[in-house]
Amino acid sequence: MAVYIVAHITITDRETYGKYEQGFMDVFNRYDGRLLSVDENAHVLEGDWSCTRTVLAEFPSKDIALEWYNCTEYQALAPFRHQSSTSKIALLEGFPGAPR
Repeated sequence: MAVYIVAHITITDRETYGKYEQGFMDVFNRYDGRLLSVDENAHVLEGDWSCTRTVLAEFPSKDIALEWYNCTEYQALAPFRHQSSTSKIALLEGFPGAPR
């Protein structure tokens, strides 16, 4: 079953964050990830949405998503994100029986 990663990111240093972005897609694509949205201008319907970027990604399974997140190549990029932003990231399981 598909899983989704939602990330609320507040970027504080675009130059350092760019180093994270440079290698991101190469690693992400190796794990059959699919970016569904990368939005820096979310249309907020309710509540506080103070992050500067929201990301929604899909993976074929929880195991693959965790394999990507924990792989050596992604973990080598993550310090650039940690140094240049604050993040709230969650892995959500897909709704059973939802049409694709």
